[in-house]
Amino acid sequence: MDEAPSGEPYVSIIVPVRNASRTIRDLLDSLMKLEYDRERLEILVVDGRSTDGTKKIVSEYPVLLIDEEGVGLNAARNTGIRHSTGEIVAYTDSDCVVPPNWVKTLARNFRDPDISFVGGLVEGLDKADFLSVYLDETFFPVKPGFQGRQVTTDLDLLRFPAGCNMAFRRNALEKINFFDERIDYGFDDLDPVEKLGSRGLRIVLDPDVRVWHRHRTTLKEILKQHFNYGRGGALMIVYKRISKLARWFTTYLIASTLTVSMMVMMLVSSYVYHSWFLFGFMMWLMALIFIFLMSLNIEPAFRTRKIHKLLLYPALDIVRGVFFTLGGLTQLIRMALGERRTPETLKKG
Repeated sequence: MDEAPSGEPYVSIIVPVRNASRTIRDLLDSLMKLEYDRERLEILVVDGRSTDGTKKIVSEYPVLLIDEEGVGLNAARNTGIRHSTGEIVAYTDSDCVVPPNWVKTLARNFRDPDISFVGGLVEGLDKADFLSVYLDETFFPVKPGFQGRQVTTDLDLLRFPAGCNMAFRRNALEKINFFDERIDYGFDDLDPVEKLGSRGLRIVLDPDVRVWHRHRTTLKEILKQHFNYGRGGALMIVYKRISKLARWFTTYLIASTLTVSMMVMMLVSSYVYHSWFLFGFMMWLMALIFIFLMSLNIEPAFRTRKIHKLLLYPALDIVRGVFFTLGGLTQLIRMALGERRTPETLKKG
C-alpha cells in the first residue's frame, strides 16, 4: 500500500491470542491510546480457539477479530497477514502493554525504504516481582537487550528481537514466504529475521521501540517456558539445519548435553566406587561454572545493591539452561520416533 501524503505508512497491528482474558484488556486499552493517524492504522486480533471469554472482551473494541487459520503462533501471524492491508505489519502479544508512541517510533525507522524489519526492547511490567526483574537483569535475558540503534543484515544472538515487539515491511515478508508454521515453541520469531538478513535485507534494532511484557512470575512457568524454547530450537535443527540459528542451537545442545551427562556420570561413579576424587573433581567443575556465571551477574547485583543476586541469578541461569537442553532433547527424540509436524498432527497437539 502506498504511503499517505503525510509520509506515514499504513500500519497493521496483529495480535495473536489464546485464552488471554486476564491480560488482553490492558493491551487493547493501550492500543486505543496510540498516537498515530487512525486512518493509517488497523488492529487485528487473531484468536487461536480461546475458551475463556477472550473473544467477548475483544469484541468490545474497534478491532478486527478473526479466527486462526491453522495451529500455532506462526499460523496466527500468517492469518493476520492474509487479513491485513498495511504496508507495515507490526506484532505484539496479548500479555504486553505498548506506549502511546509505539507505532510512531516503529514507522520512523521505516522512512528508510531499505529497512525491512524493526525490532525493539521488551521490559518486564512487574518491577516488584523478583523473577520478573531477574529475567530482565540476567546476562542471559529472556527478552532482547541492546544499547544504541543498530542497522545490520546479521542477526546477533546476544542482541535479538522478540516476537512481541517487531514489525516487517510487507513486501519483505513476501520475499521469504512469511512465517514458517512448522517452527513453534521458540525461535519462531527469529527465523524470519535471519532469513531477511541472509538475503541482504537490512534489519534495525531500535531501543526507542519499547513495550512492557508480563514476564513469567513463578519458577514453574519459567522452566516450562524454557523447556518449550528448547523444543523450538530442536525444530530449527530439523527444518532449518543450515541456518545460523540452527547451528547455534546445535552447538549449545551438544555442549550442554555433554556437560550435564559428564556431571551425572561423575556423581554416579563417585557413589558406586566410593571415589572422593571424582566427587571432588565434579564439585570443582561445578564451582568454576558457578563462579563464571557470577561474574556475568556482577553488574546488576552491585548496581541495585542486592548482593544476593550474585548467588540466585547464576543458580536460576543453570536451572533454565538445563530445562532448555531437556526441551531440545525431548523434541529431537519425539521426532526421531516418528513425530511429524503436519496440520493434522498439530491439531492433535
